[in-house]
Formats: sequence, structure tokens, C-alpha cells
Amino acid sequence: MTDTFTNEESANEVKIDQSLKPVIIVVEDDQTLSAMITKYLSKKINLEVFSFSSPNSAIEHITVNSVNRFCLITDISFEDSSSDGLYLIDLLKERGLTFASIAMTGFASIETAIAATKKGVFHYLTKPFELEDLKDLVVKALMNKLEYRESLEVSNNIQQKNEKRSLGKRYKLEMPTEEDVFCGMIGRSKPMQKIFERIKKVAASNSTVLIGGPSGTGKELVARAIHQCSKRQSKKIVNVNCGAIPGELLESELFGHEKGAFTGAVSSRMGRFEAANEGSIFLDEIGDMPLLLQVKLLRVLQQREIERVGSTVTTPVDVRIITATHRDLEDSVQQGNFREDLYYRLNVIPIKIPALKDRREDIPLLISYFLSRFVSADGRNDIELDDETFEILMSYEWPGNVRELENLIERLVILRGGNKIRPQDLPPKILALTNRSAIDTEDLVNLPDNGLNLKDFMSEVEESLIRQALTKTNGNKNQASKLLQMNRTTLIEKMKKRNLDFSIQQ
Repeated sequence: MTDTFTNEESANEVKIDQSLKPVIIVVEDDQTLSAMITKYLSKKINLEVFSFSSPNSAIEHITVNSVNRFCLITDISFEDSSSDGLYLIDLLKERGLTFASIAMTGFASIETAIAATKKGVFHYLTKPFELEDLKDLVVKALMNKLEYRESLEVSNNIQQKNEKRSLGKRYKLEMPTEEDVFCGMIGRSKPMQKIFERIKKVAASNSTVLIGGPSGTGKELVARAIHQCSKRQSKKIVNVNCGAIPGELLESELFGHEKGAFTGAVSSRMGRFEAANEGSIFLDEIGDMPLLLQVKLLRVLQQREIERVGSTVTTPVDVRIITATHRDLEDSVQQGNFREDLYYRLNVIPIKIPALKDRREDIPLLISYFLSRFVSADGRNDIELDDETFEILMSYEWPGNVRELENLIERLVILRGGNKIRPQDLPPKILALTNRSAIDTEDLVNLPDNGLNLKDFMSEVEESLIRQALTKTNGNKNQASKLLQMNRTTLIEKMKKRNLDFSIQQ
């Protein structure tokens, strides 16, 4: 039986050449899961989604309807079928069809994962999984493998514009509650709450965890939380930054060495794995580990024993291994920079931390927390952000993530000009990146259903632009008037009318 869903609302928003549009094909014999996937993707992606309960029915549909451009989402094993998902992929490849494939399985194994990768599967997904994660993978597959971007990019741009409108007005500064804090991490947003729940689930096991996400998102905090919630919490967690230690020294740091093993080894030394025995070891930036050392780490994972540099004696170790990287290890595997077998050994339980810009709901909580912390350390309790500054911080993209936000709040508290932190206190980089380089009339205002007072609105827009010009020029009226393309005297008159007073008077 075939179920077809279309997103009519999205189709009306984006007009593209229908002949270029691929379709999405779901092959899954669990009818409940199949219906959930089909309905969710139909709602989120402006493409037709077809679902089938067996590889044979999917092949029949593809043949009868001459489908030759599609994203395939298939289970690997089927109860009532002689063929499996990997055989289906082979058959479709033999026919020369253009498609990207995502394989699902409830019985993950390294052997199956490697087999799927060798067949060119775009991604190997272990059940259970989040539908949002599947949707993100489908979008990436459509854009990267099928080079289909038009409706996806347009829809994404529309969504991003809507998210950036009046961000400060949609949120308010407030301190985190007890439910928002977990093992030193702060997050009320759905992505962070999911991460907190996952940490609680995986902490009880000894399985290897791979933490992903951009720099500055708090990967070390997640590793510490896993250790603190585990049965090993009374023992040590040992941190190793694989990217900060030269490759020739990293082996000795991890596994230790014997006296005389190399020049300068004047005595025997215990490595980090031995130091972490019965506890946990956190290998940060694992993607930077040299290939030769990756082989030795794989042996530790398999044999649970280490060998010091310069020794032939093996020492058993009981260590929970937690790793992290800001790199895409799947890409590194494809490029030959990371061992495929090691990747699957490390990626038993993946935890992906979102960028701060993707969880804006948490920004007010983080601002409030950091502001309170640094103000208390500074011996003050009367420093606050004004509304305009808050709006700017909410619309900023935060490339450095939580670490950048923390450092900024500390700097603002120390270098403040008064009790209130104003836009002119912000670094020029943030002001430059949050101000528009060109006027977008759709972003300026959405006309309310009950209308608005045009005169008052235009007056507010004019005052905002004058403030921005003065902020950009540190109060220099000559430069500000040039930015606004008006006479200096006209600018001064408008400033007097609105009682605008900046520190530099020129």
C-alpha cells in the first residue's frame, strides 16, 4: 500500500520547475514508524513522500512510474521479505538511477555499518532516532548528493528571516530555574533538554560516547556530566586534548613510557589511561589524532589493555572512553584522515550539541546567569542590559557559541560605562554583524491587522537609525551625518528634538 502526502501550503510559497523535483521513498515494514516518518517529512519538506512495506513494492513503484531521482530511506532488514535494504540499494545502483540513500536499523553492528558505508549509503541511522534528525539528514542528502537546493534553500531562508524578526521582543531576560540547569549546563530549549535526558540514559552504561558540535558549545561539560551521573563518579575523569599535544608526544601522554624509551625519558611515567583506571577518560578533539595512534587506540577499545612506549608488557585498564570533536568524522573517514573502524567503535552513542544560534531560547538564560555571576564577582549588583542591547545580542549569530557569550558578558561587566550596558558598549564586530547592510522592507515591519500610526512608526525608525549611526561612529556627528546622508546641522537638530546625548560631541 502506498501513502502519499504533499505540503500544499509550502508548495504555494515556492514555485520551481516540477520536473527537477526529486521524491522521497520510505521503505519500512513497521507501519507505525513508516506512517510517522512519512507524515513528518511531508510536513517539513516540500516534496512528495511515498512509503512501502517491502523492497519489492518500492521497486515496482519506481519501475512503473519511471522514478529516477529520489532520496531513499530504507530499513536494512525486513521480516516478511527475502531481500533486505542493502540488496535494494545494490539493485537500484545497477539500474543507474540517481538517488541518495539513508539506511535504518534496530540492530546496529560495526559490520553492518561498514557494509552500508561501502555501498555508498549517505548515512547509517540507528533506531530509535529523532524525526528531526532524520529530516536534517534528508535535507543534507538532497542538497549534497542530488544537488537539489532551490525549494530547500528558499524555505530555509524564509524560516531564518522569520526567526530573526524582533528576537528581543519575543524573549525576556530571566534567571534559569532548577529545571533549566543540569550538571553545570544551562538549557530550556528542546534540543538541550533532549541532551540532558540522553546523558541520564547513557551514563549508567560503559558504552563509548562521541560528542559532536561546534567549538565553544560545551562538549567538555557534557563529558563531565556523563561521568558525574555514572557509577564511576567517585573516580577521576582525565581530560586529554588530542589537538593540543604534538603527535610524537601524544602516545606517551596516553599510554605512558618506560625509562629510556626515547631521548629525555629519564624515568618511567604513567599515561593518562592508567591514571583514569576505574574512572573515565575524555579525549577531546579526537579528529586531530594521527592515524598511527588511531590504530593503537582501536586496540585499547578492543582489548581493554594498554602498552607503555618502550615496553612489551600489556596492562589491563577499566576505563569509560568519552570522545569529542568539532569535525565531521564521516567526512574525515571519506578523505582518509580517520579510520573507519575506529569511527564506528567511537560512535556507539552519539551526542550532538547544537550551535547557540540554533537554540536562541537559551540565550536570555545564559545572559542572565553570566551577568549575575560576573557582577557578583565584581562586587556590584546594579548592572543590567538595556532593551536595545538585548535585541542586538539576540539577533547576533554567535560563531563562538556559549564560550563567546560568556567572555563578552565578562568584558562588558568590567568595561561598562555605567549601571546600564548600552549598544555603544558592545564590540564593533557585533554591531557590524547585527546591523543590516541593505534595507529589506519585509524585515522592517509587518503591518498589523489593526493597522498602525505611520507617522509615529517613521519617527521611531528615524530615531533608531540615528542611534545606530552615532553608535557606529562613537558619537562623531560629522561621520554619523555622512552615514545618514544628511547635513550635520540637521542631525544635531533631530538629536536635540529627541534628547539624544552621546559622550563625544563634535
